[in-house]
Amino acid sequence: MVRREWLGMLGAGAVGLTALSGREALAEDECCKLDAVHKDCLEACSDCAKACDMTYHHCLMQVAEGKKEHAKPLQFAADCAGFCALSACNIAKHSPLMAFSCSACADSCKATLAVVGKFDSPEMKAAAKALEKCEKSCRAMLESMGHHKHEA
Repeated sequence: MVRREWLGMLGAGAVGLTALSGREALAEDECCKLDAVHKDCLEACSDCAKACDMTYHHCLMQVAEGKKEHAKPLQFAADCAGFCALSACNIAKHSPLMAFSCSACADSCKATLAVVGKFDSPEMKAAAKALEKCEKSCRAMLESMGHHKHEA
């Protein structure tokens, strides 16, 4: 292929992508809005994933200082952050599998809260608050979807 043809294809592709990105943003505003329950859950899951990641770091520093009792919440926080992030992603995508990830997220937040809630530091209390909010939000969303069922 001649260089001129390649440049023409690249230019047309860039114009097409620019046009599509504008249409996608418009389409998102028109058709892909989340109801209040899903929006709240998306926010709670995102916030909880962040809180769990920060708790992981806090616990890592504590373990490095020889405080071995922080090893268990370190693992729980790391794993729970993954569940929360997956749920947030699935909600944002309107995934037909979001009920499964949100159910697992609620259960993992509850289990992590049981471990993290035993500590009295400000960092652990902040994580406990986010975990509790996320669990409640996921359960409320699941309830709004029809008692843990979601049709594909």
